[in-house]
Amino acid sequence: MTMVNAYEPNQTAHLDSEEAALIARRSKALGPAYRLFYEQPLHLVRGEGVWLWDKGGKAYLDCYNNVASVGHCHPKVVEAISGQLGILNTHTRYLHDGVVTYAERLMATMPDGLGHVMFTCTGSEANDLALRIARSHTRRQGVIVTSNAYHGLTESVAELSPSLGDFVDRGPRVQLIPAPGPHNVPPQEQGQRLAADLAQAIAILRKNGVEPAAFLVDTVFSSDGLYPDPAGFLKPAVDLIRAEGGIFIADEVQAGFARTGDRFWGFQRHGLSPDIVTMGKPMGNGFPVAGVAMRPELVGEFGTKARYFNTFGGNPVAASAGMAVMDVIEDEALQANSLEIGSFLKGGLNEIIAGEGIDAEVRGTGLFLAVDFNEEHEENTLAGTLASFIVNHLRQNGVLISATGPRGNILKIRPPLVMQKSEAQLLLNAMEDAFAASRQAKPT
Repeated sequence: MTMVNAYEPNQTAHLDSEEAALIARRSKALGPAYRLFYEQPLHLVRGEGVWLWDKGGKAYLDCYNNVASVGHCHPKVVEAISGQLGILNTHTRYLHDGVVTYAERLMATMPDGLGHVMFTCTGSEANDLALRIARSHTRRQGVIVTSNAYHGLTESVAELSPSLGDFVDRGPRVQLIPAPGPHNVPPQEQGQRLAADLAQAIAILRKNGVEPAAFLVDTVFSSDGLYPDPAGFLKPAVDLIRAEGGIFIADEVQAGFARTGDRFWGFQRHGLSPDIVTMGKPMGNGFPVAGVAMRPELVGEFGTKARYFNTFGGNPVAASAGMAVMDVIEDEALQANSLEIGSFLKGGLNEIIAGEGIDAEVRGTGLFLAVDFNEEHEENTLAGTLASFIVNHLRQNGVLISATGPRGNILKIRPPLVMQKSEAQLLLNAMEDAFAASRQAKPT
C-alpha cells in the first residue's frame, strides 16, 4: 500500500546531487521500510515556532506538525528538558515528585471517573498498554476500529491500524467499521449509523467465537479523513459497546492537548467520559512521552498480577517536558488561540473553495482542518490528484501540509498551536496560488 504524500525513489529529477547521495545513504543504512514526504524531500536543519529551515536557509511555514504542538524548540520546553537532564534522569522505581505532579496535572484535566495515569514513551506503546489492560479486565479479545484508522506500530496495535495496508494481518479478533462520513449520511444520522455498524461488527466477532473487549477510536477520526462533527455523535456507539460488555478507549494522540480549540480533549466534544484515554505525540513537544489514563477498577488486577515498568516512560525529563507543555498551553492561552485561528483558517478555506467552484468540503475544529475533494476531482491535474498537486505546490513555495484519507484526496492541515493570524494568512495566500496553478496544469 502506497503511503499518502510519499516520495517515490524513482523521482530523482528534482534532486540535487547532495540530496540524491543522502537519500541513497539513508536507504542503505536504514533499509526499505522508511518513507520520506513530498515529491521532493525536505532536508531540514532548524526549527522555531511555526517555522522550519532547510539546509539552504529557505524557511517553511509548518502547517502539519502536531508533534511540536507548542511550536518547534519552544524555549520554555527546551529549558525544562535541558535543566532536568543536567540534574537527574532515571526510572520510576525510585521516588521522584516530577512524575507524580505531572500525573496529577493531567488527571485534573479529565473526568472524575478516570483516576490513574501510566506513562510510556510513544502513542503506540500507550495503545498497546491500553489493549493489555482492556483485555485483562474484560477477559475478552475482540476490538473494533474504523476502516482507515491508525493507532500505532507495535504488533498488537498494527493489526488495529488498517491505514498501514493489507500486509498487516488483522485476524479474527479485529473488526473494521466504516468511519463517519458526510457524503452518504446526514449529520443527524451519523451517531445511529456508527452504532449500527458497531453492532454489526460485534455480531461478526461473536459469530467467530470472539467477545468484544473494546471500541478504540481516534476521537477526530484523523486518518479516516477527519470527522469531528457533529459534536455528540460518538455517544450511541459508546453506549452500545458498554451495554455489550466492552469498554471505550479514546485515542487522543491527535485530538488532545487543546488541538480542537473548543475542548482540551477530543472526547469532551462528544460529552463522554471514556474508560481509557491514550495520549502521545503533543505531550512533550518533541520529547518522547506518552500515557494512558483509566478508570481505577480496570487496572486493579492487572496492576497486582502483571505489574508495570517502563525504563523511560515517565522519567524526570519526560515529566518536565510534559509539565512545560502544559504550562505553555495555559500561559499562552493556546486552547483559545487554536479556536480563534482555526476559525479564521476555516472561513478562509471555505472562501477559496467557493471561489474555485469545485465540489469540496472544509471540515475541522480548532487547528485541525481538512479539505475533502470529491472523487470526481481525483485526476484533474497533470500532477496527479488535486490533493497531491496542492500539497507539493505548497511545499515548493514554503508551506507544509499533507493529505489523508483512504484515497489521499483530503488535505490535512494541522499547524502548531502557536500559529498567529498573520501566519494563517500566509497559508491562505499560498493555498490560493496553489489552486491557480492547478487550473493551469489541467490537461486540455
